[in-house]
Amino acid sequence: MTIQPDSPTKLPRYSRQRMRLNQLAMCLILAAPGLGVQAEEQVVNLYSARHYSTDEALYAGFTKATGIKINRVDADDAGIIARLKAEGSASPADVILLVDAARLWKGETEGLFLPIQSKPLEAAIPPQLRAKPTADGKTAWYGLSTRARIVVYDTAKVRKEDVDTYEKLAEPANKGRVCIRSGSHPYNLSLFGSLTEHMGAEKTEAWLKALVGNMARSPKGGDTDQIKGVASGECAIAITNSYYLARMLRSSNATERGMAERVGVVFPNQSSWGTHINVAGGAVARHAKNTGNAVKFLEYLAGAEAQAYFANGNNEWPAALGIKLDNPALKAMTGAGFKSELIPINTVGMNQVRVQQMLDRVGFK
Repeated sequence: MTIQPDSPTKLPRYSRQRMRLNQLAMCLILAAPGLGVQAEEQVVNLYSARHYSTDEALYAGFTKATGIKINRVDADDAGIIARLKAEGSASPADVILLVDAARLWKGETEGLFLPIQSKPLEAAIPPQLRAKPTADGKTAWYGLSTRARIVVYDTAKVRKEDVDTYEKLAEPANKGRVCIRSGSHPYNLSLFGSLTEHMGAEKTEAWLKALVGNMARSPKGGDTDQIKGVASGECAIAITNSYYLARMLRSSNATERGMAERVGVVFPNQSSWGTHINVAGGAVARHAKNTGNAVKFLEYLAGAEAQAYFANGNNEWPAALGIKLDNPALKAMTGAGFKSELIPINTVGMNQVRVQQMLDRVGFK
């Protein structure tokens, strides 16, 4: 008996045609982008120290404009810097948002940011509000919004001309009148770093010592508490960031609004170097996995839509040039505007270690 080798099973002609058509369709699906095989989701991973609910609209606007989803981790400046250092190259962070010049400088000097080149960012953000360029012309971080370090005072007890410069806060006429938060808070470290640049270290330390002697109480609370301290009579003079006062002036709480309306406002040093401003800023993370999306996000935040929102939604001043201000509280505080200092923000950050040593020596808690 002869055994014939197996022969291939013959398919009906219509089945063979269908199989060829199915194979052709699969090849087309694999070759065509966006068909059948889903494109990888576009994301940007954000570590943010901005704890403002109003920023949600910014993030939604970016996703709507670009299709890039934002994954966000919230912490304070120090927590973000500590996390980046602990995570190292394994960090998923693409973009870092911090709310103080000293912290931005610290992140830069500790190698946590990836310097970038961006024509839109360079065109929008003034040189003094961004990091000093590297040797190859790249920039480690950009300021995205600003806030002024202003003085509020009790109009019934204090004359405006006695508080119209930072220097006068330490004069004998203001003994026992001043409320302020901790000297080691980044907002004050930045102010004192600015004064060190303007007055020199020796004079700044003497000023800090005299300021401690003029305090109405030991430093405590946040900036809003300092405003309330003046309104309640606990003290007669306080230092605060401008957006805290603007927030109270726009509050839906009648009591808060009334307290803000009871205090006078001064933008110090209008006849000399100008009022100290601090920045909230952004950077691309050193080990970003989505660098292109990170740059797009920073460019969006420096654009007209986001910049106007910083001002009108969160009571900050735009960092970008040419943005129209439409915030009634900020307009009421400044009128036609104010003179701000022009020293580079990164220089202010560089002074923070020296300032902290001064604070320790003069007993400024």
